[in-house]
Amino acid sequence: MDVHGRIREILAETIREELAPDQQHLSTEDLIKALRRRGIIDDVMKELNFVTENVDQELPSSPKQPVGFDKQSTLKKSDGTRMADSTTMLSISDPIHMVLIKTDIFGETTLVASYFLEWRSVLGSENGVTNLTVELMGVGTESKVSVGILNIKLEMYPPLNQTLSQEVVNTQLALERQKTAEKERLFLVYAKQWWREYLQIRPSHNSRLVKIFAQDENGVNRPVCSYIKPLRAGRLLDTPRQAARFVNVLGYERAPVIGGGGKQEQWCTLLAFLCRNKGDCEDHANLLCSLLLGYGLEAFVCVGTKAKAVPHAWVMTCGTDGTITFWESLTGHRYIHKPINPDEPPLAEQAKPLYPYRTIGCVFNHQMFLGNCQPSDAVETCIFDLNDESKWKPMSEEAIKSVCAPGATTSLPPFPPLCASTIDASVTSNEIEMQLRLLVSEHRKDLGLTTVWEDQLSYLLSPALASYEFERTTSISAGNEEFQDAIRRAVPDGHTFKGFPIHFVYRNARRAFATCLRSPFCEEIICCRGDQVRLAVRVRVFTYPESACAVWIMFACKYRSVL
Repeated sequence: MDVHGRIREILAETIREELAPDQQHLSTEDLIKALRRRGIIDDVMKELNFVTENVDQELPSSPKQPVGFDKQSTLKKSDGTRMADSTTMLSISDPIHMVLIKTDIFGETTLVASYFLEWRSVLGSENGVTNLTVELMGVGTESKVSVGILNIKLEMYPPLNQTLSQEVVNTQLALERQKTAEKERLFLVYAKQWWREYLQIRPSHNSRLVKIFAQDENGVNRPVCSYIKPLRAGRLLDTPRQAARFVNVLGYERAPVIGGGGKQEQWCTLLAFLCRNKGDCEDHANLLCSLLLGYGLEAFVCVGTKAKAVPHAWVMTCGTDGTITFWESLTGHRYIHKPINPDEPPLAEQAKPLYPYRTIGCVFNHQMFLGNCQPSDAVETCIFDLNDESKWKPMSEEAIKSVCAPGATTSLPPFPPLCASTIDASVTSNEIEMQLRLLVSEHRKDLGLTTVWEDQLSYLLSPALASYEFERTTSISAGNEEFQDAIRRAVPDGHTFKGFPIHFVYRNARRAFATCLRSPFCEEIICCRGDQVRLAVRVRVFTYPESACAVWIMFACKYRSVL
């Protein structure tokens, strides 16, 4: 079979219409021109990788020149189709991060262990296969307690053409450990010197929340800048505000503490935080800052206090026009910062800040760390001109880069990409709604009340739930007029309508129902008594990456008013 001739015939049929009747015979040049007009040749050239062989013996006296097909394309040497050799792979210092999660029957997750596996021993093993035994330790206050032994089999695929000797691998790892220790020592010396200089500016700085190091889930002290890296969400999150909503619906849980005393410090690495889908305010702020940096914003994590001097972390972005915006990662709310001038006369009208933050000690991201050295650390009077060293004392960016930059052996491994949700929103919404109907019917039966559900009224509640979620994401209210008009039409004259929306970030129907009953407004609807009582409930689940979700529930009733 003449394959080339057959391809030529098919191509000719698609472009023959463009030719004049007297030019039905197609030459090779005609085909090439037609394909180039359609952009096909250029697209193919972009995808091709050319490997040039060593031809020095053929052209001993002249340098190799790139061979050009046109002005826009040149041949480039590429090894894109070949696997990296063992020496190259030995230089990849990023460990494999493994996280162990326990999930109970109610879907609640607990972080059990977090382990960084040094995988490069497989490069020196015969046949590219090795077996390892690692001891997994607990997290937080239990970081010194063993939780189990994990047997691991590592195998290189495809197999390496040449393996390294175990001595070479061990020597490389020992040199890296030595280099890491030296970088950490130098950064610690620098950080101590920076802190001494900071205290010399004003002795009261000693009481400010200037956080240079933080312990991770394994009890390891890391520079706070290492917890931040620009993170792109791909096509899973479209806008910075949607990213803020995603971070908001991840659960909030303070690190458990044994006994009395203050708050237990535990900043989770990103993978551990995403795996258990909940964390403290610092975890939420670090993730939101990383996402906003990925969207090209100038973002920083702020460390300070909120009401009653409670330590807190939130996110700040600096606009090109100087606008300072605070992002509360636990709620998704945004606040524009307008500093109050303490030198203004008392009679001057000063806008009261809407944000809950009281003091700020420092701000940082993946490249910068700045301590607040203004006379007052009150947020409402702070000037966020980060380039003014009389107001913000910076750390050396080179020092931060030495321990936090990508590829630095002391930094955390690259952040994992976000995963799309595995939750079917419609199915989950229906399941929760059916469970709630059953729970309400049983609760009313215990009270001696009958239950009549009205499906049409339940359906009419859907637009309201969609509107609430849209408003949470964009801070824009829309669609409320249509909802109110539909309810007015559905409720006859002489009848009363009551509705109660509530929001959760978990999918446990029994737990949600128990929470709803604690609200007197919701209990009044669920336990409604009267003439021609009709009940309705609507559940709407909105899914986000990492199987996070926002669950909106609305209970409603209508009944005839009896005077």
